[in-house]
Amino acid sequence: MKHNSAYLDWYINVSKLKYDLRSSGIAYFKYDLRIGDVDLSINYAHGNPDAAKLLARRYHVQPENVFISSEGASGQNVRVIRCLAERNKEKKEAIVEYPTYEPLLRQVQEHFPSVKRLERKAKEAYRLNADALRRIVSEKTELLVLTNPHAPSGALSDKSELREIMTIAREYGFYVLCDEIYAEFSRDAVPTIFSVDQKYGIVTTSFTKAYGLGGLKLGTALAEKDIVDELYKDVINTVGNSPNVVQLIAVQLLSNGREKLESHKQKWVAIRNEAENWLNKKDIKHFPNKVGVTYWIKLPIKDTYKWINEHTIPRYRLAPVPGTFFLFKNNYKLERTDMIRLGLGGINPDKSNLREALETLEKAMRTC
Repeated sequence: MKHNSAYLDWYINVSKLKYDLRSSGIAYFKYDLRIGDVDLSINYAHGNPDAAKLLARRYHVQPENVFISSEGASGQNVRVIRCLAERNKEKKEAIVEYPTYEPLLRQVQEHFPSVKRLERKAKEAYRLNADALRRIVSEKTELLVLTNPHAPSGALSDKSELREIMTIAREYGFYVLCDEIYAEFSRDAVPTIFSVDQKYGIVTTSFTKAYGLGGLKLGTALAEKDIVDELYKDVINTVGNSPNVVQLIAVQLLSNGREKLESHKQKWVAIRNEAENWLNKKDIKHFPNKVGVTYWIKLPIKDTYKWINEHTIPRYRLAPVPGTFFLFKNNYKLERTDMIRLGLGGINPDKSNLREALETLEKAMRTC
């Protein structure tokens, strides 16, 4: 790859932490898999039909609109972006929101020579601004990449906002790819971009992050049938047929394990409440996050990247995510920022050390 992710490189190379406040997806889910005899010779050229039906029911679509792969939502993003870039060689331009999850930006830069940014402003509560989009879109635009809820702020886009965006997409004939993985924490509260426009709206998601299933690596995309067929054809031409076992496990979880999945997710409610109470008590500015287990937070630190890497990690073995990793506008220059993303997913709800972690974070703020 020409455009590696600085954030992912940082994430995997951080030294061992005692207080890991980086995780945006929950963990610690265990499930007794009793799937009986399985024909391990079976693969699927078009996905497991039972899994497609169950996922279609979850997202209120038809099975033909569901693409399933064993690459997680990140793998879905890569595949969809590349396939769209190859669809129309005349349209070489893409737009990515700002701020955003950096790997999304890098994936777009990998396949589109011209990348513009649609700014979501803090003073506007990070809402999608259709007027701002109209000012930068052109006849060469093939793709707009968004997140809903917005990463990193957690701001939700409702159907009205999404309709305004999709009106422009239809006018100019470009696709809108929306990574909705955080919507899985409260799926019915967040409209899919596909429900707003079934021709130009494409969803990438996975129910793994919200339920502690990171090891499953099941990814889902929602799109019109022609694009779903194209994505399955691309799978055949790259990695071969879709594997059987991952999708069989998904079938069991979606049919027999839903109650346990929901119960596990609810364990983080108390952790969220504890974190919010602490933030309010300490009068620390943060964007209200209604969905998920992360908070976009403003600290009295001028450069949180330097502070975390040179102070909190070596001295306290503690790390949230430096806000700079969401703020790359064009290149790899690290912007100085007072923002961090606080992630609660790595806290064990049955043996929570959150209070101790937050007290340590406050101590690190006092001693910097």
